[in-house]
Amino acid sequence: MKIRNIAIVGAAAALVSTAGTTSPVKPQPNKEKCFGISLAGRNDCAAGAGTTCAGTSKRSYQGNAWKYVARGTCASIRTPKGPGSLTPIAGR
Repeated sequence: MKIRNIAIVGAAAALVSTAGTTSPVKPQPNKEKCFGISLAGRNDCAAGAGTTCAGTSKRSYQGNAWKYVARGTCASIRTPKGPGSLTPIAGR
C-alpha cells in the first residue's frame, strides 16, 4: 500500500511540474488566429502580456489571447465582450 501511494504522489508531482510549460498549438491548415474569443485557460497560445502559452489566459475573452478558428469566421464570432478579431484587442 505504501509503494502505491508513493507512485500516485510521484505521478501527481510530475503533472504539476509540467502544468506551466504547455506548448503552443501547432499551426493548422485552413485556420486563423482569432483574438478575444477564448475562455479563461483555453487559449491556443501566447499573444502578449498575461499569457505564456496554451491554456494560460487569465480571463475569458482576453484581448491578447487567441484560438484557432476556421479561416474567414473570426469576425463573425460574437462573445459577451464583442466580436473576435484577427489582431489583439487592446483594453480587453
